Amino acid sequence: MKTVLITGRSSGYGLETARHFHAMGWNVIATMRNPREGIRPKSDRIRLLPLDVTSPESITAAIGAAGPIDVLVNNAGIGMLGALEATSMAKTREIFETNTFGVIAMTQAVIPHFRARRSGAIVNVTSSATLAPFPLVSVYTASKAAIEGFTGSLALELRHFNVHAKLVEPGYGPTTRFAQNTDVKFEDVIPQPYQSFANPIFAAFAERPAVFTTEADVADGVWRAANDTSDQLRFPAGPDAVALVN
Repeated sequence: MKTVLITGRSSGYGLETARHFHAMGWNVIATMRNPREGIRPKSDRIRLLPLDVTSPESITAAIGAAGPIDVLVNNAGIGMLGALEATSMAKTREIFETNTFGVIAMTQAVIPHFRARRSGAIVNVTSSATLAPFPLVSVYTASKAAIEGFTGSLALELRHFNVHAKLVEPGYGPTTRFAQNTDVKFEDVIPQPYQSFANPIFAAFAERPAVFTTEADVADGVWRAANDTSDQLRFPAGPDAVALVN
């Protein structure tokens, strides 16, 4: 029976991905900064571990406690909306610590085990913001675009060891907590000169579009990526992301 370790499993894509792998008969190691019971199916095939992807000590402890795994899903991330002019460098670095450096650190931690076994897969969840430019998400997009380049290069060097690196690119998910997992208030990152530009954009975000991405779309994309042994790198998830690619 195979085992998957999923980061950022407390809600949204991570939670649905954990449920999907469990339903498909896998062992699931679900991680989050502050584990809490009551959000997972009761099963001896699901384990909950604490993990802060920005802490080397936390990563080492989680990987050690997890034991052998077959797939790492780097899903943990922080959303960010706002004008670049009003986004502090401290906040920018915080976004990159989780969305970029956290992914790299987790990946680096599992590679020795996968390489030694000559099997395994690393699935990095990015965003459709890397597929086409969107306004007011420049820092977030940069943090995810870095992982796109990182994963493409990594896939080539790991292929020699029969280890796969894949990208899952979700579209717009109005039912997720994209902008709720950051402590930045919209009014702080949309200064007055930008309000006439930003207001129609936020109004459009508030209205659910006809085509969008659900948590189930992403879980399916991660599942397909995790089990794919071809050279396919990118797996757009959700009909809007697929439309952008096409």
